Amino acid sequence: MSSVHRSGEPATLMNLQHPALSGLQPIESGTLGQRVYNELRDYLMVGGVQPGEKVTLRQLTTAFGTSLMPVREAVQRLAAEGALEVLPNRAIRVPLMTKARVHEILHLRLTLEGMAAEAAAQRIQPDTIRQLEALDDAFNEEMRTRHESARMFRANKELHFTVYRAAEMPVLLGIIENLWLRIGPFLHFALGLRGREAMSKYAPDCHARLIEAMRQRDGAAARDALAGDLRGAVELMLRLGNLPD
Repeated sequence: MSSVHRSGEPATLMNLQHPALSGLQPIESGTLGQRVYNELRDYLMVGGVQPGEKVTLRQLTTAFGTSLMPVREAVQRLAAEGALEVLPNRAIRVPLMTKARVHEILHLRLTLEGMAAEAAAQRIQPDTIRQLEALDDAFNEEMRTRHESARMFRANKELHFTVYRAAEMPVLLGIIENLWLRIGPFLHFALGLRGREAMSKYAPDCHARLIEAMRQRDGAAARDALAGDLRGAVELMLRLGNLPD
């Protein structure tokens, strides 16, 4: 993605460019606050900022190319949702994770995302199944080619949420999004390149079974395939993530 620095801008802006924020896109005018919130929320869900990594409001403002106010509002909303933590020195970071919290979130995800997958199997449209197939192809290609892990995780996230949106349960979708906000940075951190080979042993098969369950409109099979995917990711997180108890 493009850098926020442009030719002719004051050199001091370069000092505000935090490497972790290089994937954020400048935001145009309009519904600015909501767009900053949406972009930052999505960025956290796919692990754009690593757990414990500190950034500042000014660095975020530079990355988005906006004024301070919409960025501050977005950060406050995300902090209220538990996705960000504002430290006493006004730095911002993704909250740290523990093994106990990972297990708690897994339990919730198995229940809630399983419910969404089961409902989606009954309601999904043929065009949406074709979208899932394309996303699965993109995910598998990124896994094979060993390009940026961020693209692989984004394809994975879009595949999952295409299923969840197909359930047509907006309240449930919002709860699932909040869980992904909390777990996304740790999934990316723990797996990354180190876990790519291990992921290849379960993720492609689970995705294929999930898509086949959608084709067959088999809710139980969809829930089972999704559970295998979630459990495989958590097993790797606990093994590779070096998380405290």
